[in-house]
Amino acid sequence: MVEREGAGSGVPEGDHALAGELAGELAGRAGSLLLGVREELGFSDVRALKDTGDLRAHEYLMDALARRRPGDAVLSEEGRASVAAKSATAVAMDGPPTGNTDESVRLSASRVWIIDPLDGTREFAEEGRRDWAVHVALWEAEGEGRLAAGAVALPAQGLTLRTAPQGAVVTGTGEDGRPFERPLRLTPPAAGRLRIAVSRSRPPEFLRALAGRLGAAGTEVELVPIGSAGAKIAAVLLGEVDAYVHAGGQYEWDSAAPVAVALAAGAHASRIDGATLAYNQKDPRLPDIVVCHPVSASTLLTGIRDVTAAPPG
Repeated sequence: MVEREGAGSGVPEGDHALAGELAGELAGRAGSLLLGVREELGFSDVRALKDTGDLRAHEYLMDALARRRPGDAVLSEEGRASVAAKSATAVAMDGPPTGNTDESVRLSASRVWIIDPLDGTREFAEEGRRDWAVHVALWEAEGEGRLAAGAVALPAQGLTLRTAPQGAVVTGTGEDGRPFERPLRLTPPAAGRLRIAVSRSRPPEFLRALAGRLGAAGTEVELVPIGSAGAKIAAVLLGEVDAYVHAGGQYEWDSAAPVAVALAAGAHASRIDGATLAYNQKDPRLPDIVVCHPVSASTLLTGIRDVTAAPPG
């Protein structure tokens, strides 16, 4: 377990380039650890694999941030008291998971790391699936508060998307075995067509209604099932789909890192009513989100408004 003290200023504020690089480094290393957990445990005991992955990645990130940014606060999905029971089924875990920074300290902190050590535990525990992620984001209290840096590692795909001084980049290893880093450049959707990433298991019914409404207006919609939230938003940024729309309930750690990268890459990201996504709140629930190329934002937000305002029938 890692002991975290009061949150202050771990590094000079505004050092966003270094923060983006650190987020990418830590997310990538946690991802490598998770690939090792898969190899070590196999897929026969799904519960042990999920809990071991969750907690080992959590402990790695908590330890790394305690050493590298000791004055900053941390909010992790696995740092909540409600998940302590996972340590009973996780392999080689000694004691309960390291807890988050005390809420009163976190809410008054100038810098807060918002992390999801394993986004998409279901996909992580399914052999052959690649649509799971590691999220590491930095929120700063500047102005009304904003995401200053972030990274999304896609370990099974060998990629990490992160913020950079001039926007956002994707890093990985090419087919020739050489590492690469290239700018993330958003691809506008094809005219008259939208591919929308949705949950594999429970796409919101309103998305089917949205697809119907947009279709009637001349935009063909394809609903594309993808696993974790991070993998969905990464698919938008990599041009594999055109948008991600979700209204089935989430928390800050589900979207903070991918939204940080999306905004840095020039994407639109908001609540489904167009409101700003707010992080480091007392209640970390953040139930809905839309991420897309800016040219699609008005079409999607108008369609969502019309569908959600329509009476049932």
